[in-house]
Formats: sequence, C-alpha cells, structure tokens
Amino acid sequence: MIDLNVPTPPPLIAPGDKPGEREPIAGVLAVAEAMLRQPRRVMYQLQQPGSGRLIAAMLALAILCLGIYGLIVGSFSGGTQLWAAPVKIISGLFGSAFICLPSLYIFTCLSGSQARLREVIGYVAGVLLLIGILLVGFAPVAWIFSQSTQSLAWMGFLHLLFWFIASVFGLRFLDGGFAHAKARTNTGLYVWIVIFLLTSLQMMTALRPLIGKAESFLPREKMFFVAHWYHNLDTESETKH
Repeated sequence: MIDLNVPTPPPLIAPGDKPGEREPIAGVLAVAEAMLRQPRRVMYQLQQPGSGRLIAAMLALAILCLGIYGLIVGSFSGGTQLWAAPVKIISGLFGSAFICLPSLYIFTCLSGSQARLREVIGYVAGVLLLIGILLVGFAPVAWIFSQSTQSLAWMGFLHLLFWFIASVFGLRFLDGGFAHAKARTNTGLYVWIVIFLLTSLQMMTALRPLIGKAESFLPREKMFFVAHWYHNLDTESETKH
C-alpha cells in the first residue's frame, strides 16, 4: 500500500528571503517600520499586483515627513518661511526625483534588471520616504541650533549635512532594489546617484531661500549652487567685519 498522507513540503523561498519578508504591509505606520526594519519586504511587495497603494502610502508619508522638517527649517527665520520652506523642500526633492526618473528607468534596463517602471517608481518613493524619515529624526537637533544661533552659513551647512546623511541611507534602499531585481551591473545606478544629488542641490538653489528671508518667494537671478554657497559665505564674512 502507498501512504498518501505524505506531508506537503514547505513552499520554496528564494535565496536570501525570509518568510516574514513576504507578508503584506498594512497601514502607513507599518510602511515606515518596514522601510526601516525590513526593506526587502517592501521590495517584494513592490513586485506584487496592487503595489500602487503601497507607493501612494510611501509618497504621502514622505510628504508628511519632509513637511515637518521643512517647518523646522523655516523656524530659523519665521514669518512666511514657516510655510514656504516646507513647500520648497517637498517641491525640490519630489521635483528632482521626477526629473531624474526617466534616466533611472533607462539605467535600470541597461543594467539587465527585470524591474518594471512601477517598481522603479516604488524604489524612488522609498528613497524619498527614507530621506524624510531620517530628516524628521534630525529635526530636534536642527531646531535646537535654529533657536540658538543667527549664523545663516552655519545653519545652511548643518541642514546640508543632515540632507547628505539622509540621502546616503535613502539611496542604499535603491541599491538594494537593484540587487533584488537581479541587476547585472550597478554602474548606471552610481552614475544616476551623482545626477540625482547634483539635481537636488541645484533645485534647492533654484527655490531659495530655504533658511533666510527674501523679498520674493523665488529668486530673481539664476545661480549655480556652488556660486550660491560662496556668495553666502562671503556675505557673512563681510558682515562680521
């Protein structure tokens, strides 16, 4: 007689995956926690049907986090900057991501990855969300300095440092996404990262001021971000003397 009560073997799991990484993500807070604790879980869900809701939740949470940090940035000068700084920070980062999205998708295809456009959009949403979460974590420190110093150059350097650290961790998610999508090379990704960082810096310069006050909402003259930094440092040095 043949015993038909043979136990069913467990489902196959791809190398490197854990069962918990395949569980659905429900709720906005769960999205934030998954991004911090289980980024591969987010990457897996981005490959599933109906991932649009997850991407929308990621983008909404990123807007909230960037808005909170922008409020802290605007508290240095107060007044109209309390609403202008959040709007400019959200617009600047989202605008940079949108501008750089086509080139990222092209590099994704050239890398040999099988990631679809929807997944690439999800990876970018993850980058923005991680940047926003980390900036919110830095917000109390930024607020302390904004209330205890009047140096525009110092505050600019501090916010730039926080942005750079947050961007490094955010872009690590994108790097993990490329690996998860089985990209054969990361050369295009590294080129895109440089493009994205430069675009973000120039976008924020185009939307200045973020910290100080100005007569108009947007600047009236064009300026490269390096020239803008030099101009601010030179102006503050002349003021001290």
